[in-house]
Amino acid sequence: MNYHAYYPVDVINGPGTRCTLFVAGCEHACRGCYNQSTWRLDSGEPFTEAMADRIIADLNNPRIKRRGLSLSGGDPLHPANLTEVLRLVKRVRAEAPGKDLWAWTGYTLATLTAQQREVVDLLDVVIDGKFELAKKDATLQWRGSSNQMIHWIKPQ
Repeated sequence: MNYHAYYPVDVINGPGTRCTLFVAGCEHACRGCYNQSTWRLDSGEPFTEAMADRIIADLNNPRIKRRGLSLSGGDPLHPANLTEVLRLVKRVRAEAPGKDLWAWTGYTLATLTAQQREVVDLLDVVIDGKFELAKKDATLQWRGSSNQMIHWIKPQ
């Protein structure tokens, strides 16, 4: 898996102060996407064990109280990303207890494969659906178009 950006302090992509990882690879190619540079799987930098270690350390840093980790991109549920995303999500659950996990995907929950569902079942929140330029709405929180849905996977 490759990634494009990692923000150890982010207050935009989910509630509270968070860490956010933007992965590479998206097959949806939504017209008007603000993050087209992340579409190619071979773009960005390789996601390494050192980067995973950094995310865990940042989540557990007592000087900045972070609420959790947001996964965006690209698409964290792209089939080529699933192995690494699942490994990272499991590490966060085990090594950063109490932190919530959010992910944005162009897939919808109804169309997920069993492997994608395995990742989703470990998340707290999923925002699903392709960005639709005709339904763009800047007033929406945490999503770009009105067709995208916020799913609370784990009770709050």
